[in-house]
Amino acid sequence: MPKIETNSVDYNSLIGTDFKNVASSSKGVKHHVPAYLLAATALIGILIVSVVLAQSNQTTTSAANLSATVKSNVTTLEQTNVSNQTISLPLKPVTEQSQSQTLALQVPSKNNQENLITNSSAETLEIVEPEPIAEASDVTVIVKKGDTLSSIFSDLDIHHELTQILNLGKQAKPLKKIYPGQKLHFTFGGDGIDKLELEKSITKSLILYKDNDTFIVEEANRELDRISQVATGTINQSLFLAGQDAGMSDGLIMGLAGIFGWDVDFALDIRQGDSFTVVYEELFLAGEKVGDGNIIAAEFANNNHIYRAYRYTDSNDKTEYYSPDGKSMRKPFMRTPVDLARISSRFNLRRKHPVLNKIRAHKGVDYAASTGTAIKATGDGKVVHRGRKGGYGNTIILRHGNTYTTLYAHMSKYAGKARVGSRVKQGQIIGYIGSTGLATGPHLHYEFRVNGVHRNPLKVKLPSANPLPDSEMDRFQASIQPMIVQLDAYTQNALVMRDL
Repeated sequence: MPKIETNSVDYNSLIGTDFKNVASSSKGVKHHVPAYLLAATALIGILIVSVVLAQSNQTTTSAANLSATVKSNVTTLEQTNVSNQTISLPLKPVTEQSQSQTLALQVPSKNNQENLITNSSAETLEIVEPEPIAEASDVTVIVKKGDTLSSIFSDLDIHHELTQILNLGKQAKPLKKIYPGQKLHFTFGGDGIDKLELEKSITKSLILYKDNDTFIVEEANRELDRISQVATGTINQSLFLAGQDAGMSDGLIMGLAGIFGWDVDFALDIRQGDSFTVVYEELFLAGEKVGDGNIIAAEFANNNHIYRAYRYTDSNDKTEYYSPDGKSMRKPFMRTPVDLARISSRFNLRRKHPVLNKIRAHKGVDYAASTGTAIKATGDGKVVHRGRKGGYGNTIILRHGNTYTTLYAHMSKYAGKARVGSRVKQGQIIGYIGSTGLATGPHLHYEFRVNGVHRNPLKVKLPSANPLPDSEMDRFQASIQPMIVQLDAYTQNALVMRDL
């Protein structure tokens, strides 16, 4: 090959030369092409051919690899006879940009393996993920003061379903007026509420089910398990403290006082050494205690006198507590209008008034307690006075038939339903203790009058209740017999334990 003198070539002159015109202007004249130009042209051609051949070989090799991979996978499927397996194949002949790309193909069966090979050359296959199925979720809301169904639905971002629920009619009426402490259980599905349960009480619920975008309303009742328990105690300071020491709840203690409250003045008659035995129910729901039930039977020993009471439901479905001889424990009047209060001043016609500082008859009994303590009507009656009454301050007077009247003075405020002309039930709250009028501190002044004459409320003989009729006595005695046996056993055991 002749030596090329590259330093003597003027490339600018070559680029700017119009070879067509040169050729036409020298027509018929044979020019000699320089050797170095022919050599350069040949060298460029060799380079182009080499590049093309290299690319072709690379493509051929990649295609061969693809075919081999497909055949290998198909052979494996035939040998294992397994369908619905996922295999990975290259998207296309491997280059620097596509080496890491793979294609997931689903092989449904052996019969479709040819389609697999035919379609394997596709560069892109879009795999659409199925939308996830919404799982049900549960939310429990405890109603707070000031809550409404509308505010609760807004907080849960489901206000759009409120109108449909409120339009369900009378069955859904309890949802329109919910109370603090009630529970709302929501179950949500893919398109909102699937189920809503309102716990109206421990044993009753209102349930709404969604069926084809329509709510169905049902009432549900739960049965409570009732287990008998016993509590015994001896009084050292007060019934309340003795009851707590025996493991009784406040409700049971007040229930015990209520049963015997017509015969025993728990503010005046209690003595150290008095004792009690109470058989009562504990309530369970799904194995969990939810509260105390009724007192089934009770005994109270006070000042060497023993009182017993048994719970009985007569043939007219009326439930009362009765003594062993069938007399109702409930008398027309209770001895005291305030539960477990302290007597601060007794009935005394020659008492010196603490404010006026002179002798002035005290024609009632004063019960000292904190301001706001509830005052109860001692018997069924009619409100004949409610308002200020001189030194009595805020006062209510009840008439009980044609013979008896009771007066309640120095109240801080009245109960809303105790209005002039209204009728009240025994034990109903009619007002609250205060110190209005001539009073040195918060207390209730209570008077009891028979045909207009003041009598000592602590000693006056109160009318007795009507006993069970003779036609009911056999049924009553048969009903209380198991309770008598049970109460005898518990009482005897308590006596033995106290003597140890």
